[in-house]
Amino acid sequence: MDRPLVTLNDVRDAAERIATIARLTPVVPAAEGSGGPDLLLKCENLQRGGAFKIRGAANMILRLPDDGRRRGVITYSSGNHGIAVSLAAQLAGIPAIVVMPTTAPAVKAEVARRLGAEIVFEGTTTVERKARAELEAAARGLTIVPPFDHRWIIAGQGTIGLEVFAQAPEAAAVYVPVSGGGLVSGIATALKALSPAVRVIGVEPAAVPRMARSLAAGGPTTVPASSGLADGLLAVRPGDATFAHVRAYVDEIVTVSDEAIARAVSWVFERARLVAEPSGAASVAAALGWAEPAWSRPGAGPALPSPGPKVAVVSGGNVEADTFIRCIRQ
Repeated sequence: MDRPLVTLNDVRDAAERIATIARLTPVVPAAEGSGGPDLLLKCENLQRGGAFKIRGAANMILRLPDDGRRRGVITYSSGNHGIAVSLAAQLAGIPAIVVMPTTAPAVKAEVARRLGAEIVFEGTTTVERKARAELEAAARGLTIVPPFDHRWIIAGQGTIGLEVFAQAPEAAAVYVPVSGGGLVSGIATALKALSPAVRVIGVEPAAVPRMARSLAAGGPTTVPASSGLADGLLAVRPGDATFAHVRAYVDEIVTVSDEAIARAVSWVFERARLVAEPSGAASVAAALGWAEPAWSRPGAGPALPSPGPKVAVVSGGNVEADTFIRCIRQ
């Protein structure tokens, strides 16, 4: 039997729970020019840990029973979720292990290590990292804090939707990066409950269109693994829970190329003077029109049902210097 979807009350409860941990990040207008005042940026790159992930990680860790917290937690992550779990565990005074891909950016692994986490490297895909985390959890008696496919994680990420509604209630469309789907699931859950007319658009790399293919197929589908500029958006399969939320609430999925993502990293820096990692800038690329349609929910309506501005969720800013420089030069 399918589990019920996360509700607006679940998201509001999460917001109260993590209020002293997660920052209220700003929504800022993009500079004049292409995109202009009609494009707003939700700056999760300014969040604690450098990305939105602390919201879901903190919500789950704070909900664990005392015994589960004492024994410690483990996660599997390409980087930002690992940083978030490391930070949330440090604040809770509990041990944490992060299973990262062998291709993880050094900057993300080093931040998690500085926060006190034990780092284990395994494979290059989410499937490989998850399998190693499950083995370690069973051997050490740890609680797994999954990167996206859990109700508590989705509810935590959904707190961004509450903030976007409060900060930009006139928004016509909100663009959200998609990997496993936890971020877009939570944001769409909150926004559709508060403002049904707003259009929620998920953005994923053209090389790994796992959510678009899953929606077209009618169920979670695994796509071939691929490398790419947006290292945080390379999950090969959406979660079961996240798929259900996206199917229920997200209006459209679009895809962006690595070239468009690199342009968006440069655009955000030049126009808004903000540092966005490639995964975080994917939403901006789509909002600027550098995307291709991949899936649209039946009955979702026109692309922009109202004249309000577009909001792009800049989901993170943890980027290695050489990658950032290459994007700027490109």
